[in-house]
Amino acid sequence: MDLSNSMKDDLDNLKTLGSQLAEALQTITSSYQLGFGSFVDKTVMPFVSTVPSKLAAPCIGCDAPYGFKNVLRLTNDSHLFTSSVKMQNSSGNLDAPEGGMDALMQVTVCKEEIGWREDARRIVIYTSDDSFHYAGDGKLGGIVIPNDGHCHMINGNYEMSTVQDYPSISQLNYKMRENNVIPIFAVTSTQQDVYNELKQHIQGATTGQLLGDSSNIVELVKENYAKITSKVELSDNAPKNVDVDYEAYCLDGQPQANTKTCHGLNLGQTVTFRLGFTLRNCDDGSEKRVVIKPVGFSEELTVRIQPVCNCDCEASQEHYSEVCSHGNGTLVCGGCQCNIGRYGRLCECSSNDATSRLEDNDRACSVDNSTTATICSGRGSCVCGECSCFPRAKSGEVVSGKYCECDNFSCDRFNNLPCGGPERGECICDEQLKRSRCKCMPGYEGDACNCVSSTTGCISANGLICNGAGTCDCGVCKCNASYTGNTCENCPTCPGPCITNKDCVQCKAFNEGTKSPKECELCPYEVEILSNLTIENKAERCVFKDQSDCSFVFTYQKNADGNYKLKVKEDKICSEPVDPLFIILGIVIGIIIVGLILLLIWRLLTYLHDKREFARHEQERKNAKWGASQNPIYKPSTSTYKNPMYRK
Repeated sequence: MDLSNSMKDDLDNLKTLGSQLAEALQTITSSYQLGFGSFVDKTVMPFVSTVPSKLAAPCIGCDAPYGFKNVLRLTNDSHLFTSSVKMQNSSGNLDAPEGGMDALMQVTVCKEEIGWREDARRIVIYTSDDSFHYAGDGKLGGIVIPNDGHCHMINGNYEMSTVQDYPSISQLNYKMRENNVIPIFAVTSTQQDVYNELKQHIQGATTGQLLGDSSNIVELVKENYAKITSKVELSDNAPKNVDVDYEAYCLDGQPQANTKTCHGLNLGQTVTFRLGFTLRNCDDGSEKRVVIKPVGFSEELTVRIQPVCNCDCEASQEHYSEVCSHGNGTLVCGGCQCNIGRYGRLCECSSNDATSRLEDNDRACSVDNSTTATICSGRGSCVCGECSCFPRAKSGEVVSGKYCECDNFSCDRFNNLPCGGPERGECICDEQLKRSRCKCMPGYEGDACNCVSSTTGCISANGLICNGAGTCDCGVCKCNASYTGNTCENCPTCPGPCITNKDCVQCKAFNEGTKSPKECELCPYEVEILSNLTIENKAERCVFKDQSDCSFVFTYQKNADGNYKLKVKEDKICSEPVDPLFIILGIVIGIIIVGLILLLIWRLLTYLHDKREFARHEQERKNAKWGASQNPIYKPSTSTYKNPMYRK
């Protein structure tokens, strides 16, 4: 899921729809597993802001950005899936396209980390509201190393996000075909055209329109899952000079030329495909191999084509040739056509009744002693009632067994070698199973001798194998859901010992809580009640409140055997109840006191202001000066005017 900030409302809806999604899958198949992963983008400019504060939290309430994170490996625990999704937060990036191609590549190639089952149908639901980066875009951030298509997941995180470029679409399609992974692109309406074009280049992919808040994700998954599971589509890797003609016989039984897909199938129904191969030219005359396989399945059929470019030999026949068992057949084009009563590759077998003996001959060369079964497992010829296995073109490869049912090269492989190589095991023929299997050397085990027998590498710090939260497989811990680390020592989504032991402590020490008496007896750890509780070395203190709002305190300490040592304080810590009358009186008195204080402050400010004004008035009065005989405010009752023209 795209967890950039624009998908925040979609994440909120998925948190509430997680259980519905699990229930929807239960109606489709009883054997399913769910996982959850999220992606944002490469944490380099210009994809993500590299300002330190933005790298820590690109938006309010957001987690730090990352490339791809596998939050939960595949599990059949739907409750764990729902709780894991609920714990997720959105993040943020700068540009519109997202880093979804990196996420799809890691989900496809990291089989162990994701938890893909061998024979299961593998489907990835890809949800986003924007387009995607692809090969070459990494150069914008200074990333020039091409994507190598390998798994680089460590503790659930994609570690090469800032080192390798995004994968190309053709590279992703190749890896998805190789690992039988089918994507469902659930995207918003604005991106439908982009992803409809993308699905044309990824085999088996489907698209669905996601509402703006992803509220239709459950219906979308059911609809597209039905599209995938109700059809069979064949694919091939034929070279350029080999044409493959398909003829399908779907449910109606009628031939459909040039059709490699049948739709509308239900479980148990059978369809048939007839294939024709045409070699357009001899090319270099080398053998051609065409692999035919149904999309999304691991089964495949290999067709080997050996060109025969010159057929002039049919005109030259040698009757009673010495090559054909001293004259018991005619040599034509290097092969013997046997005389009546003779059979075999070189006409070396004889029979008075050719028809019946030939049938007996074929029956003796079949695994189940039937004339309809494959003769010599299809890897040899029946010569006089015994299988003569065909030689292999590759040196060192040998087909063996009474019915040519075994060989020394098709055993399970490890490090690309049968049985991991001669130092780990040997590919032998099992006569009872009638197939090849690995016989491992001392110290190794597994179908491909790929596992070491020792569990030393699985011992955790507390002495337990995989911390008691996983199994030791091939010397490596396979952790239970939610647990991580080399020895399953980490569990970021698990509740702590305080929470897990709270109810047991409460019922055993105080006879209260949510557990019934019978459930209380099933609590695995003893509880020691002490009047004076001290915190010992390596012990942790836990405090919780009960229904009466009293607190009880206990400590836990993990022993070497993985069990907890619990100690609880005998007395609870309860606060004394307060009389409401005192609270009301306190509020009233407080209001009166605050009012008096404000009144006094106002009176003080008024006094200071008046005092300052009076002082200024006194100062101005002192500064005024005039004669003692003059009244500064007196004005005489007469006015004198002078005529400027007088005496002129």
